[in-house]
This record gives sequence, structure tokens and C-alpha cells, in this order.
Amino acid sequence: MIKTIIFDFDGVLVESLDIKTAAFGKLFEDKGKDVRNEVVKYHLDNSGVSRFEKIKYIYREILKEALDEKTFVLLCDRFSSLVVEEVIKAPYVAGALELLEGYRRKYSFYICSGTPLGELEKIIKKRKIDGYFEEVYGSPMRKEDIVRNILKENRLRSDETVYVGDAMSDYKAAESNAVRFIGRNTADKEGLFSDIDCIKIDDLEGLPRMLEQLG
Repeated sequence: MIKTIIFDFDGVLVESLDIKTAAFGKLFEDKGKDVRNEVVKYHLDNSGVSRFEKIKYIYREILKEALDEKTFVLLCDRFSSLVVEEVIKAPYVAGALELLEGYRRKYSFYICSGTPLGELEKIIKKRKIDGYFEEVYGSPMRKEDIVRNILKENRLRSDETVYVGDAMSDYKAAESNAVRFIGRNTADKEGLFSDIDCIKIDDLEGLPRMLEQLG
């Protein structure tokens, strides 16, 4: 019987992926169109990875420039200023709010996100959904470590837990902890989980019924 659901946030509970994509494009638009396009592609190909890791990679592998601490902090702060208010206003994935409201007593809910923890907590509080979750986790913790921590600290069984995500980083976090994975298909990542043996969904509307079938 499933007792615990771990959710990614962006693209799973809230339709906010396009906001993050636009922000990465904006962050590096002064580097030229080709660089901007390469940055956006890297971002999309590595969904779920924290912005801290992405910015360091972009400087090291795409721009091939040194990244000093002051520039790094400024870029992170600018990214945050570009996305926070927009994510607060973004629509829910279909069925997400109904799931949180209707099944909070049946399941324990957790969030495992690549968003910086302080920013994530602010967004969730502003959206007035903080009361639905037992715990919220964000970067700089790695997703594999977050899931391991959730299971260990709360003495949860992996076979009674599912992880709902939309990125390969989510799948790997679930797999490394023997947690069943449910992948959300999105238009910009069509076919991402086609070669993976997991439940695939387009939104959260049918998730309660699917969980019942899992026993």
C-alpha cells in the first residue's frame, strides 16, 4: 500500500518550466544568440539539476570562462529575481491542487526540488500550500540524498513510497533509493521516459486512481 508521495515541484505540481527556461535565456542573452540557444538547450536537457550546477557548467563548458564568486552570486540573485514572482503566479498542473486538498490525510506529501530551499519555501508559502507537506527539500542537497533522507529520517519504507517527477534527475533519485517512479510527460520533453519501465502520466488528475491500483 502506498503511504507516501514525493513530488518534484516545477513541472509536476506547478506549470513553471517555461519560466525557468526563459530566465536562463535572459541571463545569457548578452553573450549572443548562439550561446543563448546552447544555454537553453543545456537547461532543457538537464531539467531538475540545480541552477548553481548549471551556471557553473555553462561558464566552464559553454562560455569557457572563469567564474568568480561575485559574478556567480550576482547571476544566482538575478535568476531568482526573474522567476520567483512568476512561479508564485503560475497555474497548477491539472489535478495537483485537488490531490493535495483531497488526499492529505491518506498520504504523506514531501517535495524534492532542485530549486534553492529558501526560495522554494517562499514560493510554497505565498501559494498557501505549505501546510500540505510534511517536509520540503531543495538545493543545494542532491535529489538522491533528499530521497534517502526522507526515507531514513521518517522511517518510511521504499516500497510504500512513490516519487512523481518529470526529469531524469527525478528518476535517478527514485531508482537509487528503490522507490517506485511515476513520470510526468510534458510537451518539451516528449518521450523522455519512453525507454524506462515506469508509470507515465500527462497530469495528476488520474493519480489517485493509479495509486489505488498499486495497492
